Amino acid sequence: MGTVIMLRHARSTANRSGVLAGRTPGIGLDETGRGQATDLIGRLAQVPLAAVVRSPLQRCAETVQPLSRERNLEPIVEDQLSEVDYGDWSGRKLKDLVDEPLWRVVQANPSAAVFPGGEGLADVSARAVAAVRRLDAEITREHGEHAVWLLCSHGDVIKALLADALGQHLDSFQRIVVDPASISVVRYSSMRTFVLRVNDSGGSLESIVPKPEEKPGGTGSPGASDAVVGGSTGA
Repeated sequence: MGTVIMLRHARSTANRSGVLAGRTPGIGLDETGRGQATDLIGRLAQVPLAAVVRSPLQRCAETVQPLSRERNLEPIVEDQLSEVDYGDWSGRKLKDLVDEPLWRVVQANPSAAVFPGGEGLADVSARAVAAVRRLDAEITREHGEHAVWLLCSHGDVIKALLADALGQHLDSFQRIVVDPASISVVRYSSMRTFVLRVNDSGGSLESIVPKPEEKPGGTGSPGASDAVVGGSTGA
């Protein structure tokens, strides 16, 4: 199966002001975020991309725009990768939400958290995981098992995807950090999922590209779904 680059949108005006934006319209990138979006061109310069998929929200559209234009790729808009519907929490300051009783549930037992007037985090996880696995299968069928593709989504959505990839219960997903403009990389196979990067804000990602001689699942391992005993050789 393919290799998925999970990109959180670059820093937004809501990130800067400490507001939980949710699906509030009109939330774009701030100056720092626009610079981060441009920097993606260099960070991914050595990575061939079969497709770019994004959440329908403005901040994701602005994040992938420079890279998509550089690669001449029209982004695929996927509603199931949209931000959590935080309902009545949307547009409120994070410092004020800390006092809400639901805040402790979100921290300690997120699988039970349902936002008033919005959706539950368990439902978010289910829709996002189903969408990524469907898209990965479609892109792999079209471009082959060494295909690399990028999705641009939101912090809690990507944390839920990573928890699934790591085989963790959703209640552990608050242990995962996903910063604005960070990249996490997951490679799916028939037996298991390989997590190659988490919250990477550094330089080139050339090393995540599958080599033609590799089995597609295991980064140099004996079989497509096998992990290397003793750890990756780094070859």
